[in-house]
Amino acid sequence: MFSKRKYMDGGDGRELGMKRPQPFDSGSSYFGGTSGSGLMYTASYAYGGEPPPFPVVRLRGLPFDCSEADVIDFLGGLNLLDILFIHKSGRFTGEAFCVLAYALQVDFAIQRDRRNMGRRYIEVFRSTRQEYYSAIANEISDTRVGSPRRGAPRAKSNDDGKDLIEHTGILRMRGLPYSAGKEDILDFFKDYELSEDRIYVALNAEGRPSGEAYVEFANPVASRSAMARDRMTLGRRYIELFPSTTKEMDDALSKGR
Repeated sequence: MFSKRKYMDGGDGRELGMKRPQPFDSGSSYFGGTSGSGLMYTASYAYGGEPPPFPVVRLRGLPFDCSEADVIDFLGGLNLLDILFIHKSGRFTGEAFCVLAYALQVDFAIQRDRRNMGRRYIEVFRSTRQEYYSAIANEISDTRVGSPRRGAPRAKSNDDGKDLIEHTGILRMRGLPYSAGKEDILDFFKDYELSEDRIYVALNAEGRPSGEAYVEFANPVASRSAMARDRMTLGRRYIELFPSTTKEMDDALSKGR
C-alpha cells in the first residue's frame, strides 16, 4: 500500500513524509460506532461488562525520519485512530503513542515488540490514557513556548510551517471522531461565521468517514483567524487544523465518491 522508504538515524533535515493516509476502520467500540474488524473489541468477550482500558501503546526506537505511514505499515492490520510523535526541545525523540480502535488490539500490537522497521528494531509497550494525554499536553506546551523548528515525522503538522502557508479560505481538519457530523464541526467553530453547506466530511475508499473534513470560510482572513482553534478538542479528540486549497480538498473528497 505504501512505498518502501530508506531510514536514516540522524539529522533534522529529513523530509516530513507523505500526507497522512487513512486506511482505518470507521467504527470504534471505544470512540463510538461498530465495525466488522476481525480484531475488534467485544465487551462481553473480554471484560465482563467492565469498561475496556484505554487502547494505547507506546513505540520506542523509531527512525528519526519515519512518517505516520511507516508506523501504520509496522502495525499493519490494526485500526489506528491517532499517532502522536514525541519531541523534546523541538527534536523528535524516536517515540510515539498509537491509539487503537479496540482495547483487544493492544495485545496484537504488543506482539510487534522488537520487530524491525528498516534497520531499527522497535520496542512496543502498553501505555495509559494519562500518559497519552500528558504527552499531548507536553507537545502543545513545547510548541507554544517557542521551541526550535520541529523536524517532526508528522506530515504538514509543523506549527512554523502552518504560519508560512498562504491561506485560501479553506481549512483541513484532522483527527475528527468518526461519528462527528457537520453540526459538531459547526459547534467546534461556533465563534466563527460558517455555514453547514461549506463543510465537507471526507470519506475513505470504502465510503466511511476518514477522520478528516474540509471547511470553507468566507475569506482567507477568516480561515487564518479560525486557526486559533488548532489542537483544541472535539469530544475526546484534539483536532489539528491545516491551511488547504481547493485542489487538495477536491482530491480528498473524490476518494470517497
